[in-house]
Amino acid sequence: MEPCIDVKDASCVEACPVDCIHTTDADKMYFIDPDVCIECGACEPVCPVSAIRQDSDVPDEWKHYTQINADFFKR
Repeated sequence: MEPCIDVKDASCVEACPVDCIHTTDADKMYFIDPDVCIECGACEPVCPVSAIRQDSDVPDEWKHYTQINADFFKR
């Protein structure tokens, strides 16, 4: 199971100083807006499933989520 899918804890949203993490009721995860995120790392330690990482630290099998996050904000 991929991290964050079906885990809508919202700790990351509360920790984000720039309000770049969003979702809808219909979505199964939270999304980070890459155009707003300042990569401060405040959300990383509070994520209950360790799903949030710097782009360079995303495992190969989850790299496609980087694009999924960006696409969410192009809707």
